[in-house]
Amino acid sequence: MSKKKGLKIILLGAPGAGKGTQAELLVRDLGLTHLSTGNLLREAIASGSPLGQEAASYMSAGQLVPDEVIIGLVEEFFGQIGERGCLLDGFPRTLPQAQALAEIMEAQGQELDFVIEVKTDPELIVSRLAERLVCKKCGAPFHAGSKPPKEPGICDGCGGVVERRADDEPDTIRKRLAVYAEQTAPLCDYYEKQGILITVDGNLSREGTYQQIKAQLGVAMN
Repeated sequence: MSKKKGLKIILLGAPGAGKGTQAELLVRDLGLTHLSTGNLLREAIASGSPLGQEAASYMSAGQLVPDEVIIGLVEEFFGQIGERGCLLDGFPRTLPQAQALAEIMEAQGQELDFVIEVKTDPELIVSRLAERLVCKKCGAPFHAGSKPPKEPGICDGCGGVVERRADDEPDTIRKRLAVYAEQTAPLCDYYEKQGILITVDGNLSREGTYQQIKAQLGVAMN
């Protein structure tokens, strides 16, 4: 895959579609700065910045961080990275967020290059996530089918308890997928009309999906 300075990419896909895996590969191969809203919030809170303090007040109260705070953090992020390339994972999630992102980038003389949609069958997602396991102590990931802990229920690294997360229960997953279909899936049409949407098959293996991404980005960047 050829490299391009300043490449700006959004990664879209339902929860469990395989975005995280593809994000790791893209960041590695294209040298991109990874923007994850979760990491962005944690870093802002740790820094003690005004926006970080505001975000912390909502999170400590068990409330969702409002759009204006998230958008403010994203604006700060783009101001910091300048001309460097980046991969946005988990933002935007809604059309208003996408429109706010467009305004931020236009104000800073930047533009999106590609939006990659990882399209995965919902029932395959339910099946995949139902087998996903995590250590409660250190957060190490496991998988009941492909990567089980050596000792059932015990983390290989720290000895903590390994179990399925509550939000990976099948009924919970289906609810999360319904929210995605309602709030985030419309972004695909939004970016397709701009001519920057790439759709790849998330039903394939990790390597198979990534080969599709590389092929489409390679053609587009020649």
